[in-house]
Amino acid sequence: MFTTLSRRTAVLVASSLVVATAGTLASLRADEEPPGASAPVAGAAFLPGAAQDAPAVHPRPGEVASCEQAGTDEIITVPDKGAPDGERPIWVRRPPGPDSADLPVLYLLHGSTTTHYDVRDAGVGKAMDEQMCRTGVEFVIAAPFGQEVGGRDTEWGDDADGEFAIETFVTEKAIEAVEGDHTRPRQLRAIGGFSMGGYGAAALPLRHPDTYSQGVSWAGYFKVDDPSGTFGDNPAPHAPDRLLDNPDVRDIRFMLIEGKDDHTPLQEGSIHGEARRFAGLLRERDMTVETLYPKGGHDFETWVPTFPQAVDFLVEGWTAPVAEPGGN
Repeated sequence: MFTTLSRRTAVLVASSLVVATAGTLASLRADEEPPGASAPVAGAAFLPGAAQDAPAVHPRPGEVASCEQAGTDEIITVPDKGAPDGERPIWVRRPPGPDSADLPVLYLLHGSTTTHYDVRDAGVGKAMDEQMCRTGVEFVIAAPFGQEVGGRDTEWGDDADGEFAIETFVTEKAIEAVEGDHTRPRQLRAIGGFSMGGYGAAALPLRHPDTYSQGVSWAGYFKVDDPSGTFGDNPAPHAPDRLLDNPDVRDIRFMLIEGKDDHTPLQEGSIHGEARRFAGLLRERDMTVETLYPKGGHDFETWVPTFPQAVDFLVEGWTAPVAEPGGN
């Protein structure tokens, strides 16, 4: 069994590569599923039983404003218990032009030893601008700060003892702050994350299926790994691999990305093999899942080059037919 220190140390070493990888979009050499594995299940991000209407988003490859102008960055702060100075920041990057309810939002969650600044400083904004131009679909990026004042691993959850409520912040306060008067439908709201954030990108949509339609997990794990005891004596409701039998989650689309050399330790086992294991559980339930196994380990140098595939996956969901309330 590995201690909290071993996971934190492994992630901290990896995070030192962040700045060096800014803007990196090297060609990806992804691994395929082993022979005999099930193929990804096709699916669209619309509510079960709803009518299939016109696409919610209309791609214009090479013609959107992001092709000529970089997105704009800002740090917004929201009052929140358990955050330093009582305020929790969010890095937000918006494409050129006015905000609107038909502009998708990708919420990004950082890892256990990093912050929203590490996501920003890894060149994620510039890299995503390039993908917006390539696909012709622009979207907002929002990365909240997920640490608490005592330095515990939060697992992007609400503390069982009430010391912090980060899951509530992400799923309620952050959405209100980022989207404002232009509240998105869940079909245009996705959540992604790296390491501990990759866990959150699986757990939160499964716990809040009315809020998100897609999740992208980079180097995530799909069981509870809670070294700080955030979830107290009842961790099961926070385990992605135990939340799949709720019929309300069946249309959530997942992309799982895990470096071939990622052996970052957990309390039991490691991250290695988690993507394949969870993908198998999703496919058993006919849920939509795609996987990538790029060369590399637990760092942005491995993750950033997968952005083209991740954005293609998200765009497929965002451009799928939209649900009409009460449709048949």
